[in-house]
Amino acid sequence: MGKSELYQSGMALPYSPNSSVQRDARNPSYLSQVYTIISVALLFTAFFLAQYDRFILSYFQLPLTTELNISSSEYAILSGYATGISFAILSIPLASIADRSKARLWILTLSIAWWSLSVVFQGLAHNYWQIATARVSMGIGQSAVEALTVSLISDLMGPRRYVSTGEGVLYMGIYVGEAISGQISTVFRRTGTSWRWALKGVGIFGIGLAIVIRVVMWKEPRRRDAIARSLTDEGEGEGNGQGTSFRNTLNYVISMRSFWLYTLAAGVRTLSGVVFGYYMPGYLQQLYPETKNLTSVYGIIVGVVGSATSLSGGLVTSALWPKTKLTPLYLVSAGGVLSSVFVILMVFSRELVGDKESGVKVLYGTLAAAYVTAELWLGPVNGLLVILFPPKYKTFAFSIYSAIVVLIYSSGPEIVGLALDGVNPDSENYAQSLKIILAVIIPLGYILSSIGFALCIPLVKADIKRQRPEFKSSTASLNP
Repeated sequence: MGKSELYQSGMALPYSPNSSVQRDARNPSYLSQVYTIISVALLFTAFFLAQYDRFILSYFQLPLTTELNISSSEYAILSGYATGISFAILSIPLASIADRSKARLWILTLSIAWWSLSVVFQGLAHNYWQIATARVSMGIGQSAVEALTVSLISDLMGPRRYVSTGEGVLYMGIYVGEAISGQISTVFRRTGTSWRWALKGVGIFGIGLAIVIRVVMWKEPRRRDAIARSLTDEGEGEGNGQGTSFRNTLNYVISMRSFWLYTLAAGVRTLSGVVFGYYMPGYLQQLYPETKNLTSVYGIIVGVVGSATSLSGGLVTSALWPKTKLTPLYLVSAGGVLSSVFVILMVFSRELVGDKESGVKVLYGTLAAAYVTAELWLGPVNGLLVILFPPKYKTFAFSIYSAIVVLIYSSGPEIVGLALDGVNPDSENYAQSLKIILAVIIPLGYILSSIGFALCIPLVKADIKRQRPEFKSSTASLNP
């Protein structure tokens, strides 16, 4: 099999072009497969933990704001820029260090331990400034987790057509995190247990997870090629040209035709999702105060439907990879528009039906439909993007993308907080105002991002076709 054919098959490894290495990639041993499964499971757990830690406050919004005397605008800061700015500032240099030092696993391990300790301190906070400082510290620890886990999984999965499946598994962590948060908050309210123990407990668990990852994942995965290779072929070997390659990677990201619109669309889409995650549980509790199991059922729907949908998006992308590389863009473009309708129905479920029992049924049905249509995108979209980057520096390149996305979506809670500033969270006026805000921001973000991703389709085609001639034959089937 020639070099061009290897790349068409998706099996090529960038720095080990000999045939024996290629055969190992094509036919991995049983132990290698087991190691990959365990490693992906641990990375999933780390990513899930980051999402859980980030969103757990939304399920304890009322007791937390009451006990610590926190206003709506201060809660918005805790939910938005308290973690977003520190995340964005540090994610790029940490990812760059991880790539240049070949120490992604060590940096991930230390990051998990750091942010988990910060979560413990959140549970010990007695005023706004203490919990805000702990949230900033958590953002520092979580700053590189997405780029590191996405990069590691893309290398562990081997053939590039399966990268989307691996990323789909990874991003299930978002929905599992929300599901577990809902169950824990329900149990805590029933038993009268303080919200502080939820934070302390998960912080201690995270420190233990960091140790397990470092012990079990003993070797750094080999960096596997995908599509982008031209930058790493010219003037760069395994041990030289790091400074030049660093600059080349920056130049590559800047010169990509799709990167900026792709990033903007992802940021707007995630902004809607963050507003949904931080404010929807509290709003629904106020809308249906007499429904005791609301947050529990809400969490189950989000966890089960969201996880299944995320995984399905990855599997569909992998299945259709030989025919088209652009399945994620089609999924997110159509799904966002459809989901916006279900979100509006969910927000106004009680008014549409008239009685609480039927309203709750409509709520659960439209919530499930919203997740089925909206959540196919995240893993496959990020998986598609990461394979466009030079393999040796894809962690750094992806961190640029994720930092910009974080800065965009962190403004979502700030917008909501400013709109609700001075309004008593227990009042009817708060619930009515929040209803309008959710019915506008979430669907609008879904629709705008769908338009953005649709416009990205020809740009991504152009970016793939920019590659050297031997790769063009493997991208000839871009159209479905």
